Amino acid sequence: MADRNAAVGVAKAANRATETDRFVGSRIRERRIMLGLSQQQMAELIGVTYQQAHKYERGINRISAGRLFQIAQVLKVPVSFFYDGLEQAPDSTEVSVRQRMCLELARNFSLIENKRYQEALSQLARTLAEG
Repeated sequence: MADRNAAVGVAKAANRATETDRFVGSRIRERRIMLGLSQQQMAELIGVTYQQAHKYERGINRISAGRLFQIAQVLKVPVSFFYDGLEQAPDSTEVSVRQRMCLELARNFSLIENKRYQEALSQLARTLAEG
């Protein structure tokens, strides 16, 4: 009986998400936001529930190779995009406040349809960065 319980424990540990899973999930979230997609829209595009898409992004559930390939196609990036920067990633993959603001800014910018407004906002950012 003890051997069976130990085997179940090993199987459960093997199914747990790792830091790599959380890193890949954060890269999916980052790219989704850059494209201006909601989690619900993303879920529909890859054929999963909103809850499942949320779990992928948080690194709670692992993503199969086939699903990751599908996500890469939807987000218009190579699969390698999700691993870029993994080797130098910090222990914690939590998105910092600054990163969150940058992602939100990029998402909002992509939603501006008027090209003159986009250029004006871009010029404002350049001016503020210089000062």
